[in-house]
Amino acid sequence: MSERAVAVTGLGLVTPAGGDPDTLWKTLAAGRSVAAPDPDLAGLPVQFSCRVTGLDPAAELGARLARRLDRFAHMGLIAARRAVADAQLQVAASPERVGVILGVGSNSLETYVTEFTRLGQGQPTKVSPLALPRSVPNMVAGEVALDVGAQGPNFTVSSACASGASALGVARELLLSGACDVVLAGGCESARSRMTATCFAQMRALSPQTDRPELACRPFDVARDGFVLGEGAAVLVLERLDHARRRHAGIRAALRGFGASADACHPTAPHPEGAGAEQAIRQALTDARCAAGDVGHVNAHGTATQAGDAAEAAALLRTFGDRSPVVTAPKSIIGHALGAAGAIEAAVTVLSLQRQEVPPTANLVRQSPGRELDLATRRPRPLRFDLAVSTSCGFGGQNAALVFATS
Repeated sequence: MSERAVAVTGLGLVTPAGGDPDTLWKTLAAGRSVAAPDPDLAGLPVQFSCRVTGLDPAAELGARLARRLDRFAHMGLIAARRAVADAQLQVAASPERVGVILGVGSNSLETYVTEFTRLGQGQPTKVSPLALPRSVPNMVAGEVALDVGAQGPNFTVSSACASGASALGVARELLLSGACDVVLAGGCESARSRMTATCFAQMRALSPQTDRPELACRPFDVARDGFVLGEGAAVLVLERLDHARRRHAGIRAALRGFGASADACHPTAPHPEGAGAEQAIRQALTDARCAAGDVGHVNAHGTATQAGDAAEAAALLRTFGDRSPVVTAPKSIIGHALGAAGAIEAAVTVLSLQRQEVPPTANLVRQSPGRELDLATRRPRPLRFDLAVSTSCGFGGQNAALVFATS
């Protein structure tokens, strides 16, 4: 592997499609969205989402810890524990050399809505003293460090829907600089609060297809009309190659390149031709010291918004030309987990490399003329490839791209 690569030695997952790699992959391979009516969103203009089900924070974390954390932190902490276990990592061996860098897109609106309601009703003494420490974004990184005993660099990255991917890129730089031997990196978010759902519905960013939620999210389809809210977390254990080899760790894949950019174009809309996304991808390829023609697969941001998918398709076509890599868009199946999306999709990219398959994009009927990508549909696409790119874009025009390679 390249001297610029770092090893992926563990995956920890909490997703609407499952909480372990095999279950997640099986759901993705089936090619059908898990979107369904969401009782927490009843009465709102859009009343469905992709929920994480079967998660019992009290059973996994203990009742006391679960009680003082919000849902996004529950998922982040559980994913971190699962990642450490998957990597068979002994943090206590050198805790000061283990960092935690997580991506979180926003505050926990679930807690803030509850507490602001009490304040607005003239009941300040009923506002919980835990309101701040349970909801500010940096606390989930702090809670993970507290839980696993990691004493190295510790903070969150916030770049909207690029947060999880950005966190992985920052973690890689910490490893290459020598500041850490190991970093737990990824993202977590619960995008299902009533306020979040209402805000996105007011912006007309959500698909309104309430009669058939499982058909609502249609990335790159000519009739796409918005995304489906999701939630979840993914934490990857990243290690310096020499450290991973020294402890005989199993290496799932290598993170070889990272690129980031700003559109500097519009507060919420992407550059119409995807110039910023293209810049981030090209930077990541340069960082990985590889050419566009070396890439066999792209895990696309693919939110199913008209402007977003058009911009991303343009960026991919300009970057890769006539030799289009095989593309997939997992949000068609698991929804959009906002700040966690880039980390979850990075984990999916790692699994694709390991399995030498590309999971399908759901609900694609016809692509926009002139912007057709080689999208995997209906069933997993077997593929022999060594390099894959995962892309993420967010409000504020913030873009991130990651290059992964086989181990």
